[in-house]
Amino acid sequence: MAQPLQIALLTYSTKLRGSVVHTLELATALTELGHQVCVYALDKDGRGFERAVPAKVRLVPAAPPPAGLPPDQATDALIRQRIQEFVDYFLAHPEASHDIYHAQDCIGANALVQLRQQGRVANVVRTVHHIEDYPSVYLQQCQDKSIRDPDLCLCVSDRWHQALRHEYGIDAPRVLNGVDLRRFSPVPSGQEDAIKTRHGLTGSPIFLTVGGIEPRKNSIRLLEAFSQVLHIHPRAQLVIAGGATLFDYESYRQEFFALAKLLDQMLGLTLEKNLLLPGVIPDDDLPALYRAADVFCFPSTKEGWGLVVLEAIASALPVITANQPPFTEFLSSNQALLVNPDGADAIASAMLAALDSEMAQNLVHHSQAVLPNYTWQKSASLHVDHYQTFL
Repeated sequence: MAQPLQIALLTYSTKLRGSVVHTLELATALTELGHQVCVYALDKDGRGFERAVPAKVRLVPAAPPPAGLPPDQATDALIRQRIQEFVDYFLAHPEASHDIYHAQDCIGANALVQLRQQGRVANVVRTVHHIEDYPSVYLQQCQDKSIRDPDLCLCVSDRWHQALRHEYGIDAPRVLNGVDLRRFSPVPSGQEDAIKTRHGLTGSPIFLTVGGIEPRKNSIRLLEAFSQVLHIHPRAQLVIAGGATLFDYESYRQEFFALAKLLDQMLGLTLEKNLLLPGVIPDDDLPALYRAADVFCFPSTKEGWGLVVLEAIASALPVITANQPPFTEFLSSNQALLVNPDGADAIASAMLAALDSEMAQNLVHHSQAVLPNYTWQKSASLHVDHYQTFL
């Protein structure tokens, strides 16, 4: 190996959502390759990450969001604050010096751009996981700046490679996501019964999705589809795990719960019995939660990659997901049930089809071929190549 690199990886949270998981897994794989990695993470509760990371970790204090602002101003103010918290931390710690400064999100990238302007950091690398359509002018400008101003942009899928080329004129090299097969597998750990008891998983069949209630997760259509399944399988349960996010989706959540209330009146669907919302799942519990389910449903309408899909495949679950990129970049119709995410009927049909044992076994069997192509070790090697070429 060439001279080990000193790499700073910035992430907006210590809560384990997609880009945060990507950061920690990449940090681990880069460290295993012999590089010196430090993860800088905004930490709003002082508790740090749930999992141990072999790389160094520096927790950047994140104060509570501004109070008393209307919703349309509160998010803008929060993002400004989070960017400034990163800037203030690095200015207060001049001893933190690295060869590469790599942000995994808009917040870290904007902070690094400011720090580069002040001569505090030498470069800015940014991975674009996906591009949002923000209603806020400030957030849109923030996103644009975080993409246009870095010295090097990377991306995680062909879909976003093409979007960056067409919308920004940037040719962003693609790096891989991966899945840790040491954590996610079909082999029982002995935790499964405890997980079922803890979260009330008493029904059959159990449909699982991970990511919380959000517009891009297509939560309302998934609930509509599940209501159709209940006509045939009244003991079925839909588990929507996760939910930590920077953004306020309260109006969407209200619409979701209004539908749940209506379905309760029509079908007897209840949060206690059929619809389970356990919130953020402890990191150690997540592998067993996959194994406790029968089908994984992820009809997301906009995704950077979909790490949870790989985790479900590694856990030997039949997968339902959207018939569009990025999912169709790595999954074929014999590896997952690919559906029109705009149609509740299509999602419901797939949910019922996935319960057929022969169908499920075929999907699981064929989908295993995907896993060797997406490892964090391969991802880390690609990153190092791009870092060294850039330097």
